[in-house]
Amino acid sequence: MSIRFQPLLLFFGFFFFAQTGVHAQMQSQSPPAEMRGAWIATVANIDFPSRPGLSSFQIKAEFDSLMDIMKAMNMNAVFVQIRPAGDAFYKSTIVPMSKFLVGRQGARLDDTLFDPLEYMIKSAHDHRIEFHAWLNLYRATFDLDSAALDPIHPLRSLSDRRKAEWFFRYGKKWYFNPASPSVRQYLTNVVKDIVLRYDVDGIHFDDYFYPYKENDLSLDDALNDYNAFASGDHKFININDWRRNNVNIFIEGVSKTIKQYKPYVKFGISPFGVWRNKERDPVRGSNTRAGITSYDDLYADVLLWMEKGWIDYVAPQIYWSVGFPAADYEILVDWWSKHLYGKQLYIGQAAYKINNSTNDPNWQKEEEISKQIAINRANPNVSGSLFFSVKPLLRNPLGVQDTLMNVLWKNTALVPPMPLLSKATPATATICRVKGTSKTVQLTWNLCSLLSADEMPFYFALYRFDGEGVGKLDNPRNLLGLTPFYADKWYFEDYTAIEGEYYTYVIVGFNRANVRGNNSDPTFVKKTKNGAKKKRKIWGYLL
Repeated sequence: MSIRFQPLLLFFGFFFFAQTGVHAQMQSQSPPAEMRGAWIATVANIDFPSRPGLSSFQIKAEFDSLMDIMKAMNMNAVFVQIRPAGDAFYKSTIVPMSKFLVGRQGARLDDTLFDPLEYMIKSAHDHRIEFHAWLNLYRATFDLDSAALDPIHPLRSLSDRRKAEWFFRYGKKWYFNPASPSVRQYLTNVVKDIVLRYDVDGIHFDDYFYPYKENDLSLDDALNDYNAFASGDHKFININDWRRNNVNIFIEGVSKTIKQYKPYVKFGISPFGVWRNKERDPVRGSNTRAGITSYDDLYADVLLWMEKGWIDYVAPQIYWSVGFPAADYEILVDWWSKHLYGKQLYIGQAAYKINNSTNDPNWQKEEEISKQIAINRANPNVSGSLFFSVKPLLRNPLGVQDTLMNVLWKNTALVPPMPLLSKATPATATICRVKGTSKTVQLTWNLCSLLSADEMPFYFALYRFDGEGVGKLDNPRNLLGLTPFYADKWYFEDYTAIEGEYYTYVIVGFNRANVRGNNSDPTFVKKTKNGAKKKRKIWGYLL
């Protein structure tokens, strides 16, 4: 995430944005489906793990604790940085283990059978939280100490001639060269390896493509790519268009690779929050005055990727406040919502700035995040939020965690569906048994019409309505609970049922694309003193 680059925005003063009645109303209107995610940054141990070199037991405990808290906050997706800088938070023969995990790049964990990524995915899924693998693919190192790299890192293993093709040095880091076809294939293979071996719900890239320009350092000199541009077999006259095309080729290739092997795996990008300023692009640019932009400075044409169908969602990092003159949050949300080409939009929000900004007093106000989520919910094209990052939420500055947990995210929300990734509608569940204890109603169900593996539900949602009859499934208050992913037993206990009351239960299956199946037949139940009694109707009379 590009935290340090926000001051590059031109600053022309502040103005106060009053919270309207509409925004106040929208805060309490929790939608039935809403992305509620957070990035877990591992680079420099920003969020996780707390330090390098922890034991396997400590790594498990820390990640489980994060999942417990996220679950308690009613979050439903996590975006974990599993490749910070040419390395891995998973077991691999082609990529060295990250120094931010094991202390020295390529070192082993104390338990050689333990695979951190495998465990993290299972922990997230057990908490009914989607796991998206976040990769920084172009950043080859986090410093210039190449001697500290593991021998299998290509900056160590390749010949000098190949290294000159694959890498360039800029500032205090080494980067993979986006212009190299060999690099593109190598990085695509890294993604392919993850998709094939791990049960990830998504592959996620952030805003690091060509690197951010640094003061007093020439990116052109570092890239030294004019000869490659001039001698290449292409149609481009402008080197900037050629650089953008290098990234386009890579994104297209990654997309096709993911969909070839696991079509349900989502592929998304979290670009810098300003694509282009209106000054540079009067037709499609946003009414902003950002000092850098995704298209012109990072060579990332995100709109093209959506238009071509190469990505499934976009999560722009709109890390500015409502009313910030150079890049107003509300203006940018509106702009992105109008340039989606049918793809989903999640808004990247700056948890790290809450009560922690030197040039924007709006971040010192408790209501800033509430305003932002109200704006999101008022826009029908916005499907939720991603927060950078999880640790600021845990610190609870200005009570933001309390506000999310007790007000804005008080009710459980489903992950927004992606019908284009769905092969078949999930099979319909049938409630086959109702019993209970003095404290619970117990429901068991099965599938009677499963025709193919594609129809197997990934998880189930249980809805409960007071009295007899089925109410609105899109009211979050009627959503009683969700089963874990890949639940071994199709069974649920309702601990909130009150003795003597009548309830109607409905169960719905969902697939990997979060597309819902048909409702089960409703089951009418009375909570009794010692359990529960299923009621049935014959000719309109209860028996």
